[in-house]
Amino acid sequence: MMFRWFHALVLATAGGLLLSGCRMPPRPAPSTLRPLAGTLEGTALPERATVEAHAHYATGVLLALGEETGPALEEFNAASLSDPENEPLALEVAGNFLQLGQPERALIVLERASRRPGASGAACALLGAVQLQLNRPESAVAASRTALKKDPRLLAAYQTLFQIELLAKNGPAALGVIDEAGRVASPSAEFLTGLGELCLRLGRQLPDQKPAAQARAGTFFQAAKELNSPEPELRLRLAEGFAELGRFDDSAAAYLGLLKSFPDIPQLSESMRARMADLFLRTKDRQQTADLLRAMLRANPTDARSYYLLGSIAGEQTNFVFAAECYAKTILLNPEFEPAYAELANMQLVLNRTADAQTTLAGARQKFPRSFQLEYLSGLAASRQKNYTNALAHFTAAEIIAQASNAQRLSEAFYFQLGSAFERLGNLAQAEKNFLKCLELAPNFDDAQNYLGFMWAEHGLNLDRARELIGKALQADPQNPAYLDSMAWVLFKLNQPGPALEFALKAVANSEEEDAEIYHHLGDIYAALGQAEKAREAWGKSVQLEPDGRLLKKLEPAAR
Repeated sequence: MMFRWFHALVLATAGGLLLSGCRMPPRPAPSTLRPLAGTLEGTALPERATVEAHAHYATGVLLALGEETGPALEEFNAASLSDPENEPLALEVAGNFLQLGQPERALIVLERASRRPGASGAACALLGAVQLQLNRPESAVAASRTALKKDPRLLAAYQTLFQIELLAKNGPAALGVIDEAGRVASPSAEFLTGLGELCLRLGRQLPDQKPAAQARAGTFFQAAKELNSPEPELRLRLAEGFAELGRFDDSAAAYLGLLKSFPDIPQLSESMRARMADLFLRTKDRQQTADLLRAMLRANPTDARSYYLLGSIAGEQTNFVFAAECYAKTILLNPEFEPAYAELANMQLVLNRTADAQTTLAGARQKFPRSFQLEYLSGLAASRQKNYTNALAHFTAAEIIAQASNAQRLSEAFYFQLGSAFERLGNLAQAEKNFLKCLELAPNFDDAQNYLGFMWAEHGLNLDRARELIGKALQADPQNPAYLDSMAWVLFKLNQPGPALEFALKAVANSEEEDAEIYHHLGDIYAALGQAEKAREAWGKSVQLEPDGRLLKKLEPAAR
């Protein structure tokens, strides 16, 4: 129904007809409505104009109830003409003319209402807004100034003055209107929030004014917050205002307070809760975010998105088991939510559940088009299972997809994995190319420095450069046993077994678990130093950890 004031219809016992609710501004409840002039009781007879107003009003009600909005508005307009002192009715009529896209007729009604000696500031403020809509800025300014003389707290009048300056792209003057409004004594939370929103609007439309406007917006929103309004709509506007300012912690706190106070209000629909959760992810307080998401899940246990976001937080907090559980529930509740598959597979790889990750990825590839993320993770899973041919196929597919859609996905991590796959397959030229690309993107990537340096050392290539790269890796992580072993090996290849031994022994000492390759290298270094018994001891330890035909041959003379 067009007319928003038709919420309750009351037939008075004396024959009068009253309505509760209105469009703008809100009218009082039926028991406090201003009575029409005249009475049907006692000896006094009703004035003819009042009777006509009643008749038109009643006819309008019936038409409106029948959804005949146009004719109903004509009857209400006639009622207003018959009772020119009824300002609330005039404002209702004008507001609905505006709703129907008839500002010219709204102007006529408002000019008549504002000429009354006792006209309110609200009538003049609305008149100014309509005059601006009809491109009459001078008249709009005059009406708005008259409104403010009557009531300095009329935000609508300031909004009109602000809009006039904004349309003229006069940023300082627009800011001046805001500052004038900001000097009003004892402003309400609604008034302060409205001023903050004007500041945000100014910053969006005139970027040169953005710093000053946003500073003022923060001041207004903070003052409104301190008034602690109970109105949920106002608190929601404050939360969104803080978010636009980048004050995510304040915004999140406002949202959380709103959710706790009004868990079932319509404004906090599922889409709104999702917006809240996204905002919370931008705050520093991850525990507060997780608490919010759990509250949302208690209210709606089938909310797949909340499980997904909760999984994201758990992953950040290295709670990988719980993160995987959340992503699995996301997929169970919404099998079409593609991002959850990649996140679940990633967590499964972190947890060394490679077979589970491959199952997850296979299911995703059956449901969704090929994507960089799915191909890349499939390559990682294949590498984990030492199926490097399959890994290379997936990495190559991922590279092609990224080059066609978003080349920024081709990060140093991607080229590191691609280089590793080529190295494992014995294609040293391609491995070197991709490791160098990785280091071009991230010159201090110590894993890549170590891998490339060791690869060169293992094959007797670029030994000085290999030693330099491994040295840089050790600077980043001096106690890393893999890096220590690589330095030992490149020094061995440079015919420096003495210094190599020092690094090899440190590698053994720093290893949390005994490593067959480290003992293999240690044995070769001892052999180069002529310490045959220690060499055989190290080789024997290596063979115990991981059988190796090469070492068995080295141990044969000792066996004889």
